[in-house]
Amino acid sequence: MVKPGEKIQLTVSDLADNGCGVGRDRGFVIFVPNAVPGDELLVQVIVVKRNWAEGKLLEIISPSPQRVRPHCIVADKCGGCQWQFASYDYQLQAKQNQVGQALVRIGKFPAELVKEKLQDIIAAPQPFHYRNKVIYPITTNQEGKIKVGYYQRNTHKVINLNQCPVQDARLDPLLKTIKQDLDRSGWSIYNEATHTGNLRHLGFRIGRHTGEILITIVTQSWDLPGVTELGQAWLQLPGVVGVVLNRNDQPNNVILGEECRCVAGRDYVIERFSNLQLYLTADTFFQIYTEQAEKLVEILLDTLQLQGTEIIVDAYCGIGTFTLPLAQYARQCYGIEIQPQAVQQAQRNAVVNNLSDRVQFLTGKVETVLPQLQINPDILLLDPPRKGCEPEVITFISQSTIDRLIYISCNPATLARDLQLLCSNGSYQIAKIQPIDFFPQTAHVETMVLLVRT
Repeated sequence: MVKPGEKIQLTVSDLADNGCGVGRDRGFVIFVPNAVPGDELLVQVIVVKRNWAEGKLLEIISPSPQRVRPHCIVADKCGGCQWQFASYDYQLQAKQNQVGQALVRIGKFPAELVKEKLQDIIAAPQPFHYRNKVIYPITTNQEGKIKVGYYQRNTHKVINLNQCPVQDARLDPLLKTIKQDLDRSGWSIYNEATHTGNLRHLGFRIGRHTGEILITIVTQSWDLPGVTELGQAWLQLPGVVGVVLNRNDQPNNVILGEECRCVAGRDYVIERFSNLQLYLTADTFFQIYTEQAEKLVEILLDTLQLQGTEIIVDAYCGIGTFTLPLAQYARQCYGIEIQPQAVQQAQRNAVVNNLSDRVQFLTGKVETVLPQLQINPDILLLDPPRKGCEPEVITFISQSTIDRLIYISCNPATLARDLQLLCSNGSYQIAKIQPIDFFPQTAHVETMVLLVRT
């Protein structure tokens, strides 16, 4: 029986979906942050549950051949990345295995089928400096100086950063400068324990292909004396085109509130994406790795081989990240999205790109809108949140006559669950499984699956 506080020697054999290394001792699975398969470690047991435990790395007795020196000096503390200690080649291998194992274990698909249909994961062209959007919590140190950074793993302790190796490198100089300006501003800092103070988060969004940068300050109230003047000064910083305030006065862990105000410049950046021009605001959901999202569009077009006659429905469409590129090659596209703001942005981007006559965006829940559509699409694209599709959506699809489904997922577990439901009655079968690395240095992986009607 493993006991809290016990020190044990552990061989790490695998990487878990939560980013931890995995070892086994006396029948217990032990998760160890910042560990790499092949490591021989001295570990102290911190938490013990029924059949698993969590340990703290005390000493590397013998490092894994896959262990590398992380790019970040606080990689062992910061919760923003989990896998900087593992070589990028091994990260790709682990993600490939993660997808395959989920489909076999959770989806109950035959291992031979998964092996046949699973394509090699598409590596990121840049494993670092790729994030086009970051939002950092703001707090203070013991001397009252502002700290901005990611939370330490499993805590709300902010690890102070002046640069970050996974965000676009053009944002690093801004982070340091704006922290200094916020320190001098006299504005109060939010305290989540007492729900007092004003400054909550600092965010950046950058157009990877345009270099345009939007600064967002999340506050508890609009009362920030001198913010317009400071915002105007920030417009002089390289790339900055706008400064936005976002108000969130709720005592919860939700980052953004529902209302934004532009205090300097404009409230959006322009990005070039798959031969389109997109307007992205502070609260727009957009794939975090622009170039890999463009690669996924290429894969979609290559997989679907559109002839210009197809009707496509893009469920969970957001701002039309995939709807609009596909609309260039289809007869008609429909996008369904629950967030009204996202639909407004999608419609705006359709107009900007002269696609209004080929795409229509509908506001509402997918499980409500999809059955009400008076059309029979040739292709249905599903790109749900991490929790996967609602049961009503799966039921509707299973009873439909849609020829081809594309399922895009950032969660192999819910992907496997939903694919099993879609294929269990024999209506659909898997034709292609394509993992793609949208999130280097983390345990997350994006996957596109093509299903065809049997």
